[in-house]
Amino acid sequence: MSRLFAVRMNKRYKKHQVVNNVSLSVNQGEIVALLGPNGAGKSTAFYMLVGLIPVDSGGIQIDEYRITKLPMHKRAELGVGYLPQEASIFRKMTVSGNIRAVLELRRDLSIQKREQKIDALLNEFGIAALRNREASALSGGERRRAEIARILATEPKFLLLDEPFAAVDPITVNDIQATLHHLRDRDIGILITDHKVQETLGICNRAYVMDAGQVIEEGSVQKVVENKEVRKVLLGDDFKL
Repeated sequence: MSRLFAVRMNKRYKKHQVVNNVSLSVNQGEIVALLGPNGAGKSTAFYMLVGLIPVDSGGIQIDEYRITKLPMHKRAELGVGYLPQEASIFRKMTVSGNIRAVLELRRDLSIQKREQKIDALLNEFGIAALRNREASALSGGERRRAEIARILATEPKFLLLDEPFAAVDPITVNDIQATLHHLRDRDIGILITDHKVQETLGICNRAYVMDAGQVIEEGSVQKVVENKEVRKVLLGDDFKL
């Protein structure tokens, strides 16, 4: 079982220490949340793991492999998938065409194997009936499932999701939560950062909470929710799962 982890990450912009000695980890087969109020540094820490923002100091690894200075596409080759908040699907292509576009990079698969993979992913995520639909015509939940199916064509060990619950209706929230549970059962490690705390904590095994650039609490969801400092800066006294 693989582990994605960061050790003592730091990031400074001019005189402002945005991320201060942040360490965190995600194991395959678990869902982990990275939470915090606005300005806490969580997005910067998240984007450093993704490879969008360089690390000033500290390190990021997958097991024994150091990936701190690797670009996003090299991290993807080692098993790190990334799903941004904004729609990342090719809107003018069909659902099956989106997956096929990614599989064309898989030189280890014959054309026949790629088509079989497309069929398997469409069936797995309940979008087989949408295979010939243009992506621009999908609902929010359908689009997310299509995007996740496309990412899984690369067979990632880890999936980093940026605001998956942003601007979606309750039905789509439930759809995304069910999909993430399925991915966890598939032995994929998932890291989520989102402002919708209740929806995120409701599906997580563990959580990290940041404030002022530092991790102020980490551990089980129950431990995080009961922390007085977390309630003060993020949850509020009346928060309940």
